[in-house]
Amino acid sequence: MNMAAKLVPYLMSEDARTQAEFYKNALGGQIHFVKTLGEVPGTPEEAKEKVMHMVLTVAGENTVFLSDAFQPAEGSRKISLSLTFDDEAEARTAYTKLGEEGTIQFPFEQQPWGAYYGEVVDRFGVTWQIVKQ
Repeated sequence: MNMAAKLVPYLMSEDARTQAEFYKNALGGQIHFVKTLGEVPGTPEEAKEKVMHMVLTVAGENTVFLSDAFQPAEGSRKISLSLTFDDEAEARTAYTKLGEEGTIQFPFEQQPWGAYYGEVVDRFGVTWQIVKQ
């Protein structure tokens, strides 16, 4: 089977705007689209500023979708994102910035298989695997 497809991570967040700004600054990027619940007729006043859908590009042309979570995420909602760089300095910078106020799971070091690899859990609870081939 030959399909044309693109996989885009979709993150449910306690605060999608803050999380998107964090990723934009840590990885370089741009917020392209934000739709709030206030754009939907009948939305209660207290929910109007909630993000229903946001499109963010980071680290070049990598797309991430975000929205505000309307209830706590449970069970299989956990995800790890792997980001591969061509440049070691860029990989180290992303690793360091994503780890700010987060938790280092695995130091960014050269591995026996030849690549550099490090893993951090950012302050929003998302695990990032940073790789330099």
